[in-house]
Amino acid sequence: MQTRTTVHIVDDDESVRRAVGRVLGAHGYLTSLAASAQEFLDTATLDTGPACVVLDLMMPDMDGLMLQRDLQRKLPVIFLTGHADVALAVRAMQAGAIEFLEKPVADTLLLSAVERACVAAVERFAFHQDQQALLRKIERLTPREREVLAWIVTGYRNKQVASQLGTVEKTIKVHRAHVMQKLEVNSLPALVRLADRMGMGDAGLAAT
Repeated sequence: MQTRTTVHIVDDDESVRRAVGRVLGAHGYLTSLAASAQEFLDTATLDTGPACVVLDLMMPDMDGLMLQRDLQRKLPVIFLTGHADVALAVRAMQAGAIEFLEKPVADTLLLSAVERACVAAVERFAFHQDQQALLRKIERLTPREREVLAWIVTGYRNKQVASQLGTVEKTIKVHRAHVMQKLEVNSLPALVRLADRMGMGDAGLAAT
């Protein structure tokens, strides 16, 4: 069964939170309401399923742009604000916002933006889950196995890796076999693709 996307509505105006929540709820969306950025950070569970945020721009303590930066593109963000400003809109969009809407917003515009955000949310959650699964596999490796992996995925042969690490080729072959087993791959190309998906080069792997 596919997990439904949660739409978090973060706005210090209760009437706006409830109005947006009613519109989205009427169209089948799961919603969660928060009166501030800090309340959202304190109460939202972000690792259990896909989610996006409908976010006010001007709020006390932490404004919308600060929260967007804190989320670090993990969740798709739609700005819904009564303080439309070209410069702020540009900053929000450059930081990855799905849409920048002005209050009051037509239901059709809101629903269109939320639909796009939900599609992005599913993709980002799947990517995050994939990265976490890969990270758990990498964490199975010993420090020496990570060093061997770093050299192998950059094209070094077993004999060359042995020379670099001050050991014998037979030992490197054993380490390589352990690496392949722990990472659940059966070929060098698959090993290289896995390392590439983690965004880990030779220096990053060796230092992990």
